[in-house]
Amino acid sequence: MIVVTTLCSCKKKAETIDNYFLNYKIPEVPVTSDYTVGAFYYTFTAFNANIKDTPTVGKYSASTTGIIPANVIQTHIDQAAAARVDYFIFSLHSPDLDFNNYKIDSVSLGCYLSAPNASKVNFAVSYNLSQGTLGITDAGNPDSFGHNRGIPIEANATKLAGFYKDFIRLAYYMKMPNYQKYNGKPILIINNAYELNSNMDPNNPGSDAPLYAQIRKELSALGLDVYIIGMQANWSVPNNYFFRYQNCLDALYEANMADTKNVLDRYYIFGPMVDQNFAYWKQELESWPAGGLTPGQNKMQFVPCIQAGYNYQITAPASTSPSIVRSADWYRTYTNIAKRNASGKLVLIDSWNNFSVDTQIEPTLEYGTTYTDITRQEFKVSQ
Repeated sequence: MIVVTTLCSCKKKAETIDNYFLNYKIPEVPVTSDYTVGAFYYTFTAFNANIKDTPTVGKYSASTTGIIPANVIQTHIDQAAAARVDYFIFSLHSPDLDFNNYKIDSVSLGCYLSAPNASKVNFAVSYNLSQGTLGITDAGNPDSFGHNRGIPIEANATKLAGFYKDFIRLAYYMKMPNYQKYNGKPILIINNAYELNSNMDPNNPGSDAPLYAQIRKELSALGLDVYIIGMQANWSVPNNYFFRYQNCLDALYEANMADTKNVLDRYYIFGPMVDQNFAYWKQELESWPAGGLTPGQNKMQFVPCIQAGYNYQITAPASTSPSIVRSADWYRTYTNIAKRNASGKLVLIDSWNNFSVDTQIEPTLEYGTTYTDITRQEFKVSQ
């Protein structure tokens, strides 16, 4: 008897770009209801000579005193209103612990508030949290388990008292009729929230919950129930600082993702990488307890923050980092990444006018109203 054996050779299908998990196109997300859109407003003492675009209001700056020319801020308000931007976000340093910088910030904000058309666009403040100002660190100071707890804010009673008083001072702005609200609550943004180090909770070392509870208590005594949005550094995961967010914040956003930090993968496949990053943030935050008691929300929310481009060479001409060249298609794709991953109806734009790194959507002579038009089209139902 002759037995014929047939041998089969099974080969694994070769990996190609076609089945790479980041090889996909961001879909258009229809707008079914308006998003609340905030744009960070920057002031600067000089208009960098390396900036290629010219604002339609002409090249401008806020002097070292913080004064914004009246014609500039009034035009910006009209342009933002046409773009259906709901509010400008102004940075404010600590009124009590960093008064000189606060004075400059407050002068710039005052220029907006005194504009005759200020009612067309609301405003909110971003508290400029600085570890140096507050005397805190993340390194050293090991606990009994050998964990480096750093120097917490409560290590200096004067700094801690000043920190709480800062928010009492900021309440002055949050009570104004054109201060932006979300779900009926004034929006308070905490810049660098991931750097706020505290060890006040004996049952949960490292937790910032007692700090935020006290902030809310101080503001509640003034009749304010705030919606607190924190900021974390870009290209990171929120889990690294969960103890500084859970039972503290209402929402969190990730800083400027268009700054790819010279990682080429991020540059070449920016859309899918940011989309995956944002999706992870949304998933994580929506499983964490929020600090406030917003109606219908007992979990934290993710707020996407987008940009229109990024240029390293403006401030560092010799830099070899690949800059993201702005284009209508690139920005429109980014708006859809934001809509796909927003927990609610909040979106941040960084920036209105940060020409020093080319993230701005402010109209210029070169690209006109391209980016303000896209902002309105992608985030508002009615045009």
